[in-house]
Amino acid sequence: MDERFDRELDRRGTGSVKWELAEALGKPADLIPMWVADMDFRAPEVVTDALRERVEHGVFGYSMPTAGYDTAVIDWFRLRHGWEARAEWIVKTPGVVFALATAVSALTGPGDAVLVQPPVYFPFFDVVKNQGRRLVENPLRFENGRYEMDFPDLERKLRDERVKLLLLCSPHNPVGRVWTPEELRHLAALCERYDVLLVSDEIHCDFAFSETPHTVTLRACPEIAERTVMCTAPSKSFNLAGLQTSNLFIPNEGLRSRFRAALDRMAVNGPNALGLVAGEAAYRGGAAWLDACRRYLRGNLDCLRDFLRERLPEIKLVEPEGTYFAWLDCSALGLEPEALDKFITERAKLWLDAGTMFGRGGEQFQRVVLACPRATLQTALERLERAVRVY
Repeated sequence: MDERFDRELDRRGTGSVKWELAEALGKPADLIPMWVADMDFRAPEVVTDALRERVEHGVFGYSMPTAGYDTAVIDWFRLRHGWEARAEWIVKTPGVVFALATAVSALTGPGDAVLVQPPVYFPFFDVVKNQGRRLVENPLRFENGRYEMDFPDLERKLRDERVKLLLLCSPHNPVGRVWTPEELRHLAALCERYDVLLVSDEIHCDFAFSETPHTVTLRACPEIAERTVMCTAPSKSFNLAGLQTSNLFIPNEGLRSRFRAALDRMAVNGPNALGLVAGEAAYRGGAAWLDACRRYLRGNLDCLRDFLRERLPEIKLVEPEGTYFAWLDCSALGLEPEALDKFITERAKLWLDAGTMFGRGGEQFQRVVLACPRATLQTALERLERAVRVY
């Protein structure tokens, strides 16, 4: 066990959405929260040291990224992902969901078709509908316990619906697929053929297991760099979501200008000063911490898999290739979606993410966040087991 991740921290009283929102929403206070995608782990020491030094300076005026920040981002993607970016491609935003909404607003027009691949991270639906765009769905196929893109359906939708922009989730949240270079190239070829812009959410790019390495889209498909926006952030990799910093790569100057113009219209300027400090420190010195975190998360996944196989076979794990989520097939319980959610909350005393949130195909599933101490996971699994046995 690694004490850095095994230690149970009390996050109440810190304004934690994960741990303090339940009561505000009328949920029982004794739920174990395993729903929102942040970690119950302290950030790397190199990050807290850098923040402490910056706080000691004591002045927090308007800030801008330094050349050192961009270099740290570029070096990270070269060393961890084998891909060479350029500083002029990088656009900073307060978060990836904000970036997705801005991309839809900036790069499409009212009524244009935007395609998503459900079951998928639920804000994908919102950023399309809230911008007055037309939502087109290309559901993933679930066969033999594995999700695949439905390429024939995708091509029909791109052609017949005159899709302008495709939102890709890579690695895929919640189903945990790490798309292969071949799959990404097939997708890219279709985008090229039907003149579709590609916006790829790669916020979980640092969480792919060694046997299925993540390939960033702009490395797999350099031929469509001119029509691609790739969204990344240090937030998931190093548990920095509250510091509101993300990095987009937009190689095409025209698309980049349109995106920046949209930011200007919303008066978005000046990134979070502490977010920049934390991000640069993490990218420069956080690799060893991340590797240890990944090992711990893999142990959590092994624990979950073994528990379900040995003690709770009614619930099936969809084997993840990446992210720190588990996507659980609860269909054998025979519950309708609303009843399943009520069962998880009221009987198992857990707060998970209902599969219905992720759209078509998620009705019999629950998403579990594995980024917690092993003891928390064990307690949650035992609660789930007792609930199923009593039920």
